[in-house]
Amino acid sequence: MVTFLPTRPGRLADVPSFDRAIGGAESNVACTLAAAGHTARWVSRVGADGFGDHLVETIAGHGVDTTAVRRDPARPTGVYFRTAGDRATDAHEVAYYRAGSAASAMSVTGVDLAAVRAARVLHLSGITAALSASCLELMRELTAPAAGRPAVSFDVNHRPGLWRDAGGPGVLLDLARGADIVFVGADEAEAAWGVTGGPEAIRALLPEPGVLVVKDGARGATVYESVDGGRPGGGDPSAPDRAAGPAAAPAPGTRTTRTTHVPAPEVSVAAAVGAGDAFAAGFLSATLRGLPVRDRLRHGHLWAAAALTVPGDLATPPARDHADRLAALDDTEWGRLRLGPGWTAMEGAEEEVRTP
Repeated sequence: MVTFLPTRPGRLADVPSFDRAIGGAESNVACTLAAAGHTARWVSRVGADGFGDHLVETIAGHGVDTTAVRRDPARPTGVYFRTAGDRATDAHEVAYYRAGSAASAMSVTGVDLAAVRAARVLHLSGITAALSASCLELMRELTAPAAGRPAVSFDVNHRPGLWRDAGGPGVLLDLARGADIVFVGADEAEAAWGVTGGPEAIRALLPEPGVLVVKDGARGATVYESVDGGRPGGGDPSAPDRAAGPAAAPAPGTRTTRTTHVPAPEVSVAAAVGAGDAFAAGFLSATLRGLPVRDRLRHGHLWAAAALTVPGDLATPPARDHADRLAALDDTEWGRLRLGPGWTAMEGAEEEVRTP
């Protein structure tokens, strides 16, 4: 969808003008992965209008394959407006105009399923499920168990304003239970499902995903990774888990869970938007590369920091060798990491490491 960003702070009723940008959880992740050198495809539906042209051209300009995007001559491209404030505050406003949009007409028969499934990882978002009954049917089809299914990554992305009834939280829970990798914030788990016991309670509610990533803002993130019969669950099943080693594998037929927590580095925030999609992209990039779980979390934090230290929703991730150097810091050095605007352009870790 096309996003309209206010040119100054204030209520939507008071802001006189907006700047146009692109928006969408899945396309944000695709653009960020492509910028990091991964092959990424975006499959969607936009209107046969100027906003649709802008979306397809801009996303393709980031290096994403858009050949499976369909144009709808009868429905417009969706748009939304938001205020400049932090999304976590009561003053934040979002106005969605997506009912009847081209994207809301996506369906099992109206999407190139072969293109969707021709990947190592298929990334989905709970936002899509809220757009229409046909979108929800498509999401259920893509998260259903099937032979040869790619690893399914699912970001819960609970957006109450998009759901027409009170059933949204239950739908999101069902979809998450069918995914291999799930991203959920501790705050949205409380808002959607009433879970207040922290990451452990969220894992108790969601034992099915092979990899569950619970994000807890500045406190960091925790991964719960299932190990079944000696193979780590979720993510890219063919990627080696270098952190565990063969001695960590359980006996065939057993199921255990490994828990890894990584604190977030301190970040000087320019705009608190886009961090969730950037975190998912960083974690998935490291997963595709077969990095250990600790480093997957650290890459997620670093890519989120890249988004937090720029004004817009979409940020270029740090160069791979730069991020790898930071992810390899020992725990003490990682705990001293301070990241501010412009940090992704720095050459080495020593410029970001500060002793309090």
